Amino acid sequence: MTRSSRNIVSTLRADGKLVVELVESEVPDPTGREILVRVEAAPINPSDLNLMFGPVNLAAGEFSPGRIVAPMPEEAMPSLAGRYDLPMPIGSEGAGTVIAAGDAPEAQALLGKRVACRPGGIYADYRIADARLAMPLPEDLPTELAAASFVNPTTTVGFVETMRKEGFTGLIHTAAASNLGQMLVKLCAEEGIPLVNIVRKAEHVELLKGIGAEHVVDSSRDDFREKLIAAIDATGARLAFDAIGGGTMASDLLSAMEAVCAKDLPYSRYGSSERKKVYVYGTLDFGPTIIHRNAGFTWEVAGWLVTPFLMSLTSEEISRVQERVLRGLKTTFVSSFKRRIDINQLFDRDVALACNAKATGEKFLLTPSG
Repeated sequence: MTRSSRNIVSTLRADGKLVVELVESEVPDPTGREILVRVEAAPINPSDLNLMFGPVNLAAGEFSPGRIVAPMPEEAMPSLAGRYDLPMPIGSEGAGTVIAAGDAPEAQALLGKRVACRPGGIYADYRIADARLAMPLPEDLPTELAAASFVNPTTTVGFVETMRKEGFTGLIHTAAASNLGQMLVKLCAEEGIPLVNIVRKAEHVELLKGIGAEHVVDSSRDDFREKLIAAIDATGARLAFDAIGGGTMASDLLSAMEAVCAKDLPYSRYGSSERKKVYVYGTLDFGPTIIHRNAGFTWEVAGWLVTPFLMSLTSEEISRVQERVLRGLKTTFVSSFKRRIDINQLFDRDVALACNAKATGEKFLLTPSG
């Protein structure tokens, strides 16, 4: 039997207005390897907010029950032309109970069980998912913790796996006081990986020091560059993952790495030959990524996303990553949420603005079933 489901979708109109609304649709019975999940919890990640709102001027929006209409900055429109008038379902990951399943053995095996999954568009009452990409949950694992088992934990493990695959031995991470950043601190400590953490406030330094971080640098201080160079020198880190994206942070990281690499070398207009790399994986700043040419010539800047990373792995490697995540969901990869909201509350002005602020340590959890 079909079921009616409320779903949150985001549509950018060609006239420059972004419409985020709650729509109802019919969910068909699952077939084959499909499962039908009653969604019980879904974290609101920065990547979800970027798709839902992007650089829109949300404070100037019009709010009504189940609908937000807000102006998109004119300068952002050309880069978003591909999504004009295209309703985009929101929500990358979540957890719930399988209430129906297709006839494939792997789907039938999950019937009646709680699972974590990443089908996309999971800000809904019900969602069809692929049984092969759903993780059955242990009985003692709360659904809330499992809901955030894909994006941040898998990204964290992905950083470490990428570092090893590319031959680096230490990491640098920006926006390090985030939920993901705190997970990375714990994982690197367990794996013996040197880590440089970059934060934006003094209280974030204390936060990370309190969970065992050794090298924490505050980018708001006048001595940021000096402290960053010292931390890179102490750790040997030559690979950075940047959650900010816009501005000069990637350039600052490369320049600081080069300062360490070249400090004992004779002058060369080409700089050091030691490899240095920054992966941009977030867009806390929607502005352009600015690179100053003061890091020699042996450097790279690239984009990194968790889904392409997973697609590059063998099935054995994917299983190893999933097992590592599941093993640490109560410890290394535990998530904390500032507030739980149901699917209607997201359209309240104050709630939407607070959620979209992406403040460190203030993550929201969507509970569609209330």
